[in-house]
Amino acid sequence: MVAKKAVDEISGRMTVPAGRLVAHSPGRRGIWHWYEDHARGTGEMARRFAEPWGGGELAYRLGRDHDTGKGACAWQDGLIEEATTGRKVRRPAHHDAGAFLFAQVARQHPVLTPFAGVIEGHHTGLSAWSELSVRLKGLMRDSGKVNEAISRVAEVMPEILDGTCPAVPDWLDPCNRISVEMLVRMTYSAVVDADRLDTAAHFRPGPLPRPGAGMPQLWKRYETRRQEALAERRRRKEPSWLDGLREDVYQEAIETAAGEPGVYRLHLPTGAGKTFAGGGFALRHAALHGLRRVIVAVPFISITEQNAAVYRNLLDPEHGSRTVLEHHSAVNFEAPDRHAPRSSGTSGDVHQDQRRARPNRWAKLAAENWDAPFIVTTTVRLIESLFGNSPSATRRLHRLANSVIVLDEVQALPDTLLTPILSGLRELVEHYGVTLVLSSATQPELAALNPWQTGLPQRDIVANPAPLFQLLRRVRYDWRTGPEVTLKSIAAEATTHSQALMVVNGTKDANHVHKVWLGDRDEDPSTLHLSTRMTGGHRRETIQAAKQRLDAGLDTLLVSTSLIEAGVDLDFPRGYRARSLPESEQQAAGRINREGHRPTEDSIMTIFEPTDGLQPQVIYNRCGIAAASRRFGKGLADPDDLDILCSYYQHRYRLQAGRSSTDPNGATGEAIEALREKLDYPETARQMRMIDNEHSVAIVAIRSQLNQNDRQAAQNAIEQLRSGIPTPETYRTLQAHMASIPQRELETAIKAGHAVEIAGDLYEWTGPYHPQRGIEPAV
Repeated sequence: MVAKKAVDEISGRMTVPAGRLVAHSPGRRGIWHWYEDHARGTGEMARRFAEPWGGGELAYRLGRDHDTGKGACAWQDGLIEEATTGRKVRRPAHHDAGAFLFAQVARQHPVLTPFAGVIEGHHTGLSAWSELSVRLKGLMRDSGKVNEAISRVAEVMPEILDGTCPAVPDWLDPCNRISVEMLVRMTYSAVVDADRLDTAAHFRPGPLPRPGAGMPQLWKRYETRRQEALAERRRRKEPSWLDGLREDVYQEAIETAAGEPGVYRLHLPTGAGKTFAGGGFALRHAALHGLRRVIVAVPFISITEQNAAVYRNLLDPEHGSRTVLEHHSAVNFEAPDRHAPRSSGTSGDVHQDQRRARPNRWAKLAAENWDAPFIVTTTVRLIESLFGNSPSATRRLHRLANSVIVLDEVQALPDTLLTPILSGLRELVEHYGVTLVLSSATQPELAALNPWQTGLPQRDIVANPAPLFQLLRRVRYDWRTGPEVTLKSIAAEATTHSQALMVVNGTKDANHVHKVWLGDRDEDPSTLHLSTRMTGGHRRETIQAAKQRLDAGLDTLLVSTSLIEAGVDLDFPRGYRARSLPESEQQAAGRINREGHRPTEDSIMTIFEPTDGLQPQVIYNRCGIAAASRRFGKGLADPDDLDILCSYYQHRYRLQAGRSSTDPNGATGEAIEALREKLDYPETARQMRMIDNEHSVAIVAIRSQLNQNDRQAAQNAIEQLRSGIPTPETYRTLQAHMASIPQRELETAIKAGHAVEIAGDLYEWTGPYHPQRGIEPAV
């Protein structure tokens, strides 16, 4: 009797009054999410998100009508049954009705028709226009399966049948397909984020924690804490000429921040205070021009962590919500299960395949929407947001509007993707209120490429950087070639110095040099190794150990891959760099005599070409190597010659760029730009991936050297992922335990029992882990 009463009470709460429609089940509160509340709430929020670029009315309409298909009886009955019984009920797809409704209205203004894809893909991702148009035509011929849903929704929301056509931003040129493509992306982002937030508010009512500080307050806090840190440093140590130079650079950056929004270049030599100057410029510029946030994108996770720590010290409040969001990932959170069956045919419905390839249960962990005033992320994440087609990747895109984007180490952008990247960034600057800062010691000549050749001026934050490069030149270059030059011979020479850095072109070469140095010893605290085969935490410990030994004047030999070249604050008296691109060679030289305490003549950076090492043309841009070989080397220019560096970049791009931005014969991504013009979002996303997961994958390795607490925390995080119930801190906990290995080595390790699946494409390493070298390369 008691059980029956409980069931009756539940059934009573689950009853939906006649004439009402529901959008989501009651959840913990026992209150239905009424359809009209969700539709109007999503529309209004999407409107707010899109107003900065003049797309508020369009975003409202798409947000309001995105769930129209939920009006169908079968969908409503299925949700009610599921909520009442607790059993999963298969319900029909609900995206076609709203897409059809919008496509009908868009007949008045054909440029709007592709925006029906915002509704059609709000759960599954943006489809290619070639596929979407076919589906819309099919619905136009036979609208029977969507008319019922539209009619039932119209009974509670009659405004969906008003037939008016929403306005597009007045700046939109219907003939400019790239502008249309990006506007679809931005609108999709606004609608998807609004949908997710409105749904989350139903299931988890209450205000979301938000940082309370605006840009003017953050700028004031940044400057106050910077001054406090400088005063503390002066109390501990007499200021040097280099400290004075950095302060002059910073003050010039702050003055330039008053300039109008647009594209700026921060061209400074290594050690001139680029991180502080870039952050100060961005915050003051945002405060003066009413911009909403600052986004700093860097090429490597190691720099992300380092820069985020610097900015947190300057910006995070002592109590309350954090200001600085650090967002990065070495894992493909949206990878379908690698064991899922694949279609054997080629004639199946591609859209159905996309629907089935849903993210793993824990993929939502990575779907942060960048609702923070200061974000430090990776370039991979930024490009994924700009050119992805999935809801989780694209959800945060609208947050870029009215922001300052700092592209740190901009020279690291891959040549093969430059045309679409520059084209996309130009759209953000010209139509979405973005100020773009290009930061690097080796500024590439991006204006030489088609998307930026005309009409997009670039201003220098530091007006005349050339004298700074002369003043801060702290190394003398030495060039070594010939059959006698090998990794072993250079490694042997390095041991004649008490402190030396050797940078090589790959993990196998780094592994080989470290073994040569160790000889018969298992390990040696004075002989260090850095590569991505070591976990993030292991790398940080090694960098810290090297810094402490160098500061104490202890013997220190360090061999590293190129990961040391960007943002790692180490100061060696002697360096060796295997031949690569000049920008990489100059960055490596930035770790030699970094603080300028030694005479330049005595601080030698040797560039060598090992006959037994990985050759630069194998891993670096071939056209870059060809352009560099004519300009840099023995008897030629050094890598820090700014005029020659400018000529090198121009030649390098000429060797690759097609005749136009859409020339498929170009090698800077012209073919991808052509895909964008066709509104082929899935293929664009596939070709714009900056990390090729077929060749490099992230794995979790729990080192035996960890203390018990860290080991247990890592193991708990792994179990949370395996169980499908992670917390927001789960991934961040594992980040310190992630290393990278080639895909083929992972497959071999799985067969040997050295790697065990955690979830998705993430594996736990259970094989050998060297205490200094990490996961050793396969022989």
